[in-house]
Amino acid sequence: MPNIDLILGSEPGRRRAVRTEPTQRRSTQRLDALLDAAAELVDEVGFERLTTQMVAERAGASIGTVYRYFPDRVAVLHGLRERSIERFRTRVAERLAHVRLTSWWDLIETAMDASSELYRDEPGFSVVHAGDRELSDDGEEPEFATRMAKVLAAEFGGVDDTADLRFRLGVAIELADALIHRAYTRDPNGDVRYLEEAKLVVRGYLAEHLDAAVQSSAA
Repeated sequence: MPNIDLILGSEPGRRRAVRTEPTQRRSTQRLDALLDAAAELVDEVGFERLTTQMVAERAGASIGTVYRYFPDRVAVLHGLRERSIERFRTRVAERLAHVRLTSWWDLIETAMDASSELYRDEPGFSVVHAGDRELSDDGEEPEFATRMAKVLAAEFGGVDDTADLRFRLGVAIELADALIHRAYTRDPNGDVRYLEEAKLVVRGYLAEHLDAAVQSSAA
């Protein structure tokens, strides 16, 4: 089983969109209810039209309660996006716990399948596609690309965690997300043609850079 801690990781310095971090169970439940309401609304009206008043009404809360956690609608969207990204990482880690990585593609496909599942099953997950990607500490590549690079380097001796690998994985993430997002824009259940093409495109792109490295390590 791959080291799933490299996928989950800890981020002590990560910026939080929530104004007041809930410390009690009731506060946590209230925050979840606000984000659940925002997620439903994003699917119904789109993130561009979301307002704090709409979130308050859908959650059955006062506008003051919303402002206690989120100073404005942008912060609501950031909070929802952070939660969705965290759930994506958790889903990938859960899948990896039952997968034996026999090739680099097993990791990439696992992540793509997890993303596709969440687009279908997780309300408001499309907001992940809407914003700028969270970058790694060096500010160069998507943070998740850095996590995947570390897993690949740990699992396959010929693969080094380099800036070039992170760049390639970052490009792959952009390709995969664009096509998966399009698949669920065309069909709520996911346009199979786009989902299949997403894997073909991403695998073809990465194979040129990863196959040779893995084969070299096995020689």
